[in-house]
Amino acid sequence: MELQHINLKFFIENPESLDLEKFHGVFNSWIQRSLTDDLLVDVAEYLHVHNGPGILLIGHNANYSLDQTAGRLGLLYNRKEQVSGTNKQKLAQAAHAALSAMQILEKENRIRFIGNQVQLVINDRLVALNTAETFAELKADLDAFFGTLFKSSNVTLVHNSSSEPRARFAIDASARLSTGSQSASAFDTQFLLDNISAELEPVHA
Repeated sequence: MELQHINLKFFIENPESLDLEKFHGVFNSWIQRSLTDDLLVDVAEYLHVHNGPGILLIGHNANYSLDQTAGRLGLLYNRKEQVSGTNKQKLAQAAHAALSAMQILEKENRIRFIGNQVQLVINDRLVALNTAETFAELKADLDAFFGTLFKSSNVTLVHNSSSEPRARFAIDASARLSTGSQSASAFDTQFLLDNISAELEPVHA
């Protein structure tokens, strides 16, 4: 199974401290300063939607958003265009883009992220049905990617199964240190970026 349209969401540790309305201006400044590798084109606001898309930064190849789905605020990276490479390389591309955006938010807006938790969604039901069979087929690739991302063998993957026929394939991944520590602070953004850097070179849009 060749993955495409990968979504990764990293959750925010201090959501109560954020005024999401101001991020319309923040994301517009990203467009003006060309802060990502993608061509950024517009900002959309969905704060009126309960547990919705929040603030959306629209790019040519991918979108970034401060997403409130399921009542959990996080930075969501949504890859819209296809990329080449292995599944692990495609996942690494999405992670690198998300983590690079997270570093900007941490530096400029004092957002703190929970580094040892991430949600993966495949935003294409034709590519990946939300079934146990899909999870089983992808398990080796997912283990390899998240093991590299977290630099840990203590990674837990939970398939978000649903009876809803339109539900997308989704995985919640979490990690703890090999020493047994549960500390999320050990998994900071730079640590995660360093872990996946070797996987990036072969991937091309």
